[in-house]
Amino acid sequence: MKNLFSVFCLFLLSFLILANDSKAVGFNSIHTPDGIYVIAVGDNGLIFRSSNGGNTWASYTYNSENLRSVYSFENDVWFTGQNGNVYKTGKSNSAITNYNVGSSFTVNSVYFIDANTGFVCGSGGSIYKSVNGGADWTPSMTGIPNEDLNGISFVDDTKGVVVGNNGTIYTTSDGGVTWMPFNTITDKNLLDVKYFTGGIIIAGEYGTLITSDVTGLWNSINSRTNSDIRAVSGTSYTTAHVAGGGGFIRNNMSGSSEFLNFEINPMLANLVDLYFYNDNLGFAVSSLNNAIIRTTNGGMSWELTAGASASISWVQKSPSGSGIGNNLCMHPTDRNSAFVVYGNKVYASRDKGDSWTQIATVGIGSRAHSFYVSPIDTNIWVAAMNNTPDCIVRSTDYGATWTNIIALDFSTYGQPLEMDQNDPHNFYFAPSNGSGLGVYKSTDIGATFSLVAPYNNSGINQPCDLIIRWDHPNEIYMGDDGADIWKSTDGAATWTLVKPGSSSEVPSMCNSIFDNTICYATTWSSPQVFRSTNSGDNWSIVSNNSGSGWGSDLCREDPTVVLTGSYGSKSWLTTNGGANFAEVNIGLSGAGAGIMVPERGYMLNMQTGSLFKMVINYSVLTSTNENIISTVPSSFELSQNYPNPFNPSTTIKFTMPEQGNVSLKVFDRLGREVADLVSGYRNVGTYEINFDASQLSSGIYFYKLSTDNFVSTKKMTLIK
Repeated sequence: MKNLFSVFCLFLLSFLILANDSKAVGFNSIHTPDGIYVIAVGDNGLIFRSSNGGNTWASYTYNSENLRSVYSFENDVWFTGQNGNVYKTGKSNSAITNYNVGSSFTVNSVYFIDANTGFVCGSGGSIYKSVNGGADWTPSMTGIPNEDLNGISFVDDTKGVVVGNNGTIYTTSDGGVTWMPFNTITDKNLLDVKYFTGGIIIAGEYGTLITSDVTGLWNSINSRTNSDIRAVSGTSYTTAHVAGGGGFIRNNMSGSSEFLNFEINPMLANLVDLYFYNDNLGFAVSSLNNAIIRTTNGGMSWELTAGASASISWVQKSPSGSGIGNNLCMHPTDRNSAFVVYGNKVYASRDKGDSWTQIATVGIGSRAHSFYVSPIDTNIWVAAMNNTPDCIVRSTDYGATWTNIIALDFSTYGQPLEMDQNDPHNFYFAPSNGSGLGVYKSTDIGATFSLVAPYNNSGINQPCDLIIRWDHPNEIYMGDDGADIWKSTDGAATWTLVKPGSSSEVPSMCNSIFDNTICYATTWSSPQVFRSTNSGDNWSIVSNNSGSGWGSDLCREDPTVVLTGSYGSKSWLTTNGGANFAEVNIGLSGAGAGIMVPERGYMLNMQTGSLFKMVINYSVLTSTNENIISTVPSSFELSQNYPNPFNPSTTIKFTMPEQGNVSLKVFDRLGREVADLVSGYRNVGTYEINFDASQLSSGIYFYKLSTDNFVSTKKMTLIK
């Protein structure tokens, strides 16, 4: 009899973006042997299985071990854990067998060439090989140093590669009998590797991407990000995908050797594994939640599977005061640290914006409008301050003392100071128009400023924001009052009006290192967001949000993500390159000042009175929630559900002293089946099943456990 209802359990998994993934609650690895059966594994024994290509998932808890890697081939699945544990099961829900390799180490990666021949690698330079499907393992680490190994891959039964911490790369051409090192290419930890027929691609910390083609030459790719790249997959060397950071996915198709094709996806959290079964079908997982994403069109778009959804809110943080310009600034060398200035107080966070401490006071002026910590020397700070007159000030001792560098009035609301990201020795300052005034430039990290050229009769009046085009230091965009946008191609000597005014001003602009033809601009007091896709020559409206536009930032690791704010308690987010913007306002208050988006899952909103950080919660639907308790029972037993009576959910526990097929079903008083909770092969153990009866009516129900050697039925009562 077919089920009348789908029984499901709703998991609301709230997370904060953490600097340390040890607190993670999601997955570490995902794989599929055929595109139909899919398995994902994570910490604390978490296992998700799908038998329909990810349309629905069943969740399981196997012991409490942190499961590190999963691989599948034909009907077999292997996953790894700690203390040398390698587990084998079937692609459908079946018995799990532990084949320990005989040595105690964390097994970080598993790879099988065929149903018999496989390799694992892990901590302490450990590599082991099996030739009988994982039943037995022998050391295969000749030449490997005592260095933690994180990824292993083979292109055939002889040629393989393993990577690890501190830039470790070893290859084998004799099936793992011997391993040969390569000269140091990087000192960063290497996290994943894929050996294609056409070459090798390696991913690692701080944006590390290394390739080697069939000629054997190694090449370090400028990925233009300092986010970790944690996963490599794909079907060929020239159609490869990489993932990491706060959720970006990139590929090297169409000859993009720097992997500058960004794939639109809904994950706003770190991606730690990625697997493509074929050219079209791929899956990716995060260690921070249980939401699994899938593509069916080769990465052109991704979707949350099995009815998963995300909710976004803002959480207020401790810095407060008076702010109007964008005074947010990343630490140049520590990606977990950031700065913000409220009034004349400088605050620092060392944990990606979760907590803040005042570390300095700007001794000149009352309220900052722009603030920079120099990448050349982090002791040097430069800020634009309200004063009489307004001024640019500088510190060379981490904010302890300050010097007034140049005193000229600027817009009351603007961000008149900009550092040239192409050459951080250079700063541009755009004061308000007046007799003989124009844009000023510093070439010595803000120590001195000189007039480039006067505004003359250009029509520029009250500059609100400046931005320099990536890789083109002489091209500068200026947002002016009246919502004009001006462009200079000669380093601020002359200006051309490229977008005539449409409202009062352009308070914020943002652009991308990955595609220097793109720039976004907000307008006040209108809701319009403008975008240029041809290096600022032409601008068009990409969004008409409600409210008056204010801050903006284009994600520093993915140009498909843009966050804009308003001079109010509203903000808007796009994760598809501006195709549409979603309003994200929950928890936000005050008026907008500045926005900074270092990663897809790390966004800060500087409101005039206080700072806010974005938090993303994922809800995941699974067909059942099954917890496996590791104790070995002495007899079959079906326990009374608890609580009983219940509303709307209850837990049913049963024990199996021997492995075999098991069925757990729920029936109404007329004997009609209303739920199928467990069906399939199970190992020896004690199982807890959560049953959600939200869609059933009040009344008496019966649940029946059936195995090859045991049948038991018990009664339970649902009261609504």
